[in-house]
Amino acid sequence: MNLFSDDMRRNPFPMYDQLRVHSPVFKVPPPFDMWMVFDSDGVKRVLSDHESFSSAVPAPEHWFIFLDPPRHSKLRALISKAFTPNSIANLEPRIREMSRELLDKAMARGGMDLAAEYSAPLPMMVIAEMIGIPIGDWPRFRHWSDEILKLSYSLRGMEAEEEATGAGSRFTAVSMEMNDYLTEMIALRRSSPRDDLLTRLIEAEVDGERLTQKEILGFFQLLIVGGQETTANLINNAMLCLLENPDPLARLRAAPELLPSAIEEVLRFRSPLQWIMRTPKRDTELHGQVLPAGDLVLAMLGSANRDPKQFPDPNRFDISRQPNLHIAFGHGIHACIGAALSRMESRIALHDLLARTKAMKLTSEEPWPPRKALQVYGPAQLPVSFEPVQSADSPIPSPPRARELVS
Repeated sequence: MNLFSDDMRRNPFPMYDQLRVHSPVFKVPPPFDMWMVFDSDGVKRVLSDHESFSSAVPAPEHWFIFLDPPRHSKLRALISKAFTPNSIANLEPRIREMSRELLDKAMARGGMDLAAEYSAPLPMMVIAEMIGIPIGDWPRFRHWSDEILKLSYSLRGMEAEEEATGAGSRFTAVSMEMNDYLTEMIALRRSSPRDDLLTRLIEAEVDGERLTQKEILGFFQLLIVGGQETTANLINNAMLCLLENPDPLARLRAAPELLPSAIEEVLRFRSPLQWIMRTPKRDTELHGQVLPAGDLVLAMLGSANRDPKQFPDPNRFDISRQPNLHIAFGHGIHACIGAALSRMESRIALHDLLARTKAMKLTSEEPWPPRKALQVYGPAQLPVSFEPVQSADSPIPSPPRARELVS
């Protein structure tokens, strides 16, 4: 069983179902040196029991998501002062405009690579706009993101993979390049502040403390990776779910008010982030297994979100599922700070895709290639064809206002 093969990453869910029942805490055999936790209760404990499990894992140490309290709490408070609901809501008109511009390019052709031409560029352009960096620089951002994501191949046991070769050195080189870029941008903001995220990060203060440039760089990298990757996969996964399930798609077209609920179901059914790493601080027992201190533990979000103890008929895609208490954006104090932004972008994107196209279908019979990063779920390419719809003919009303989504 190759846990990280393309076939397994396209459809890990039968394996999740089996191991959740028989080995909810699973010791991955050599050459890997890690544990996987599959059930909902176990995953939530790993993510919320900060006395037993540390966020300090083999990952960039200046990213605040890999810090424990109290330092994590202080940095999250600082970042939250800059990353406010109001600042997210204010992006709504530009997100709609960027979505429209990207789709305009594809309408005349009647098809596109949804992943490469729409789902990936849109959130990257949004992040660039939010930080206050010229959108023309977003292809550079994408290169940085791709290199950072390859860090997942530095896991023990992945040495034979092509992407693992030099992953650490490439990340170091990218970090230096990004830091040089950030140094110039910070100097510009100090001399001429703007109403953007970078200015707010520079000015944010809690208890007399401000973010260092290294900490700003860490959040900058997190935004480029998490802000782009999660939302791109959420949009792609949503379209995969709808194209593979014609009845829910027809239902959503007939009842567009179900769009927010449909997005929550996509987050559960095909979680964009499949696992989160933790390390036991001490030998810790879970489901009768002892997890040794210092070992790597993967809390499997994608499996927890299909646990039948939490979700009736969990392998059915149900766009009106209620309640839907998934943990696709994490759980506890490390829950994703950008969840509201991702939801807002996805609602706008899916509204536009449904409103401006009909008869969309996949144009390749080949299995879709997974994204490079091992911990994410979604296609790297997703070629589709469709019939364009004139806006006046669309039965789909506008999506909810952003301020309703981040309150």
